[in-house]
Amino acid sequence: MTKDNKTTTTPPKSPATGTTGGAAPRKKLTLNTTAFQKKLSSLSVNNILEDEPDYEKMPSLAKTKRNREKQNKKFKPNLTSSQKIVREVDIPVKISVQELASRMSEKTGDVVKALMKSGVMATANQYIDGDTAELIVTEFGHTPKREEAISLKDEIANHQKTSSSDIKARPPIVTVMGHVDHGKTSLLDALRNTNVTARESGGITQHIGAYQIQHNKNPITFLDTPGHAAFSNIRSRGANLTDVVVLVVAANDSVKPQTIEAISHAKAAGVPIVLAINKMDLPDVDPNIVRNDLLSHEVVVESYSGDVLETEISAVKKTNLDKLLDNILLQIEILDLNVEHNKLAEAIVVESKIETGKGSVATVIIKNGTLKEGDHFTCGSAFGRVRALLDEQGKRVKSAPPGMPVEVLGFDSVPQAGDVMYVMPNEETAKDITEKVKEQKKLENTASVTKSSLEEMMANVSKGEVKKLPIIVKADVQGSLEAIVASLEKVGNDEVKINVIHNAIGAINESDVSLANSAQGVVIGFNIRAIPQARTIAKRDKVDIRYYSIIYELIDDMKKMLSGLLTPDTKEEIIGHAEVRDTFSSSKFGTIAGCFVTNGYVSNSAKIRLVREGKIIHEGEVGTLKRFKDDVKEVRENYECGISFKDYSDILIKDEIEFYITKEVQKEL
Repeated sequence: MTKDNKTTTTPPKSPATGTTGGAAPRKKLTLNTTAFQKKLSSLSVNNILEDEPDYEKMPSLAKTKRNREKQNKKFKPNLTSSQKIVREVDIPVKISVQELASRMSEKTGDVVKALMKSGVMATANQYIDGDTAELIVTEFGHTPKREEAISLKDEIANHQKTSSSDIKARPPIVTVMGHVDHGKTSLLDALRNTNVTARESGGITQHIGAYQIQHNKNPITFLDTPGHAAFSNIRSRGANLTDVVVLVVAANDSVKPQTIEAISHAKAAGVPIVLAINKMDLPDVDPNIVRNDLLSHEVVVESYSGDVLETEISAVKKTNLDKLLDNILLQIEILDLNVEHNKLAEAIVVESKIETGKGSVATVIIKNGTLKEGDHFTCGSAFGRVRALLDEQGKRVKSAPPGMPVEVLGFDSVPQAGDVMYVMPNEETAKDITEKVKEQKKLENTASVTKSSLEEMMANVSKGEVKKLPIIVKADVQGSLEAIVASLEKVGNDEVKINVIHNAIGAINESDVSLANSAQGVVIGFNIRAIPQARTIAKRDKVDIRYYSIIYELIDDMKKMLSGLLTPDTKEEIIGHAEVRDTFSSSKFGTIAGCFVTNGYVSNSAKIRLVREGKIIHEGEVGTLKRFKDDVKEVRENYECGISFKDYSDILIKDEIEFYITKEVQKEL
């Protein structure tokens, strides 16, 4: 290498000859290093490719994507909001808001907003009914298509079909109704020649009893429904079970509120009434008063040219009971009571409970077919296999024909009173139907979206929070439990309410006490007691457990307890008046009024009103009250005193000062 950065290179030898060149010698090549480095730095992939004629320049990845999108746009229609796709949306009986939005391909939030505008407050996971869903689908511009509801009744009817036909009359089912203490249970007691009334708490029937008697070789099934107002829902259920209603009215008491309720239930169920005017053994009673009072409720007896058969009876003396039974049989002659006896049985649950050693037990009345031991059945949310059938006297029977009341053992859980019990061909079918019923009930419960406007919601908020007393109710039987819960829910007002957080049948257990402790509530036991472990926990945690056997005592007690949550009323009481006859200035107390007590007395702890020419000028408190130079607490009528006001001094002669106190008065429900 030379000083001027020039390098001399020697040409390579020829591979063939090994010489340094051909015929003519080559010139020496000189490389400028600086220029070479500049040229090298300006090279790029594209420059190299441009110099190569055999390669084509490739576009970048981003440019390839842009070209592809341009090509796709040529074939994609230009959709605008006015050209949205209209879909046919299938609408079931119940559907969740999220599912409805998905079927319409709309945003869930938009559907929730549309529901709010329609007055329905629902979240994405809540269910709405088919009618509401149809309105929303139409509002979004889609076409609604209603799905037909699956009828479980039809499915059950198909399973119960039978080829045999053994149609004959069943015994009539008669419900005894009337006001409390009018003698319903005493009448049944007389008919059955047993003593039922003595076993009832407080003389009030607490459970539906079902009995069967014979009259002229004709069996008649009787239901004794409670007459107390709290049991109106049980009595209503009883009316729907029955063929004839025997309306018991006491001759000495005539028509009462529960009598009117019983008439309404019978009419609503389309059931004929047979009137029994009871307590005719009492002196100075006039049955015509009962007949006349019933006219105002459109119950016209036969003696008044009506169609209601009547009998004057005495349950205690057992007078005219045969005539009453004759009238019942006469009334059912016009009814069609023919049913199939050999088909799979259908029965109605009258009462249900849990018994130690028996498990879940239900009293049922067979409406159709014959119930046998070993039958598989479905009953509301319960299913099972008939382990045993017990008649009204507790004797075991192999089968129960239509019209017969029996106690059934073999339920997997406690059924609801009023549930229909269907016998199925096998256990698998019974379970399948029960699961469908549970699913349907779950859907209905989830679908309880209350319709309320935003105005109503704001009004509820403005009223303030309602005070609630948490209650846990445990009872011995389902009917009593339902009646207690229904009665408790009616107790209260806009300020205080009872919140039944849990209700079930069976003994009070540890879980009930723990729940009451966490909710700071009360445990109620109706005709049941707490187990020892529950009592121990209740004593430790100071949980209040209360026991009852008569429902009206329970309700009255809860009313008193709830009244304690009410905000007391403030009552104002005027205690005296004083007349300003002179005024004095004081550097310490400001203006002092020289007063004369005209009536009552004045007190330094009372509140005051300053009245001038009939108008209230000021309301405040007493600063000082003096008698001569002494501070005093009170000054009586016809005495003079000096009075100063707190933070007020505009007092004139002839002003009147009114003294009053406020008292808190406890409210009552």
